[in-house]
Amino acid sequence: MTTQTKGKIGVLIEEHFDPTEYKKFNEYFPQQGYEVEYISHLWGNSAITFGSNPENDQIECHVTVTTEVNDINPADYKGIICIGAYAMDRLRYQVNVKKGEKNQAPAVAFIRKVMSAGDVKVGTICHSLWLLCADKDLLAGRKVTCAHNIVCDVENAGADVVFDGDVTADLVIDDNLITGKHPGVVDEFMEAFVAEIEKTGKAQKVGV
Repeated sequence: MTTQTKGKIGVLIEEHFDPTEYKKFNEYFPQQGYEVEYISHLWGNSAITFGSNPENDQIECHVTVTTEVNDINPADYKGIICIGAYAMDRLRYQVNVKKGEKNQAPAVAFIRKVMSAGDVKVGTICHSLWLLCADKDLLAGRKVTCAHNIVCDVENAGADVVFDGDVTADLVIDDNLITGKHPGVVDEFMEAFVAEIEKTGKAQKVGV
């Protein structure tokens, strides 16, 4: 028996992902009717298993990914989330680089397509704005929040980091881009992400 879903939320992931976000995503999004699909660059493999950031010297979470980022269409997803911790830095890696050429890592090329699509929501949390920092065109003039560790990287990429006093804001929504500060606000982030997806869906129905 096939269970009807509202659509897929794709989560870009690599080694050293945040375990709190991983567990919360797997619980919350299916409860709201969305399938969670993990996506990565598989380097020619049919599957790769990635581990989370270690906590107390233990790697608590593992995920086996079979969806290659080069092979998917943004239109097949309601939203794309970049998971936090160091995974997005790893997904920026290029085997070869050329002076003056934009980052051509598969995940960066994919997020360019997603951002240009406009109707697909993009979520980042904590350190995961690192992926978008690989191309200044993705962040120029966008209002965002992020972990304090990467404020300089994000501002250097042209984004406008929103502050709440002497700390970065918990959550910022700028058109199709939803950004969260760190795993401590993951519940608020997920609720806002789903709300933005469903707001777009309602608007599309009204326009029909």
